[in-house]
Amino acid sequence: MTDQTIDTTAQEDRPTWPALAKGFRCRCPKCGEGKLLHNYLKVNHTCSSCGQELFHHRADDGPAYLTILLVGHLLAPALHVSYVHWRPEPLTMFLIFAIGCTALSLFLLPPLKGAVVAYQWARRMHGFEKSQ
Repeated sequence: MTDQTIDTTAQEDRPTWPALAKGFRCRCPKCGEGKLLHNYLKVNHTCSSCGQELFHHRADDGPAYLTILLVGHLLAPALHVSYVHWRPEPLTMFLIFAIGCTALSLFLLPPLKGAVVAYQWARRMHGFEKSQ
């Protein structure tokens, strides 16, 4: 058998948690200064501060799934508690939770997209493996 060693030093120079925090703030996962997104959900081609290429990302539906997961887990218990404790009218309850669900989804979608792109950068996925 041949001895196959894995070079872990190249993997450790991109820590995941700091990159996720920077991405959640919609900042470049490398430097934390340049904007990651322009418009609402469009990822910049490169970082304006450090020049890191960002077009390699493949976020696709991941941020939407994470948004649905978080909003559902936050609002479902709130729906149950409000129904058990206050018993509001059905139309009132629908309006409050429809507005809350929409607002929370729109608020969480860009930070979660930034976090997904930052995770891909930190783990060297989809073309981010090139060192820069």
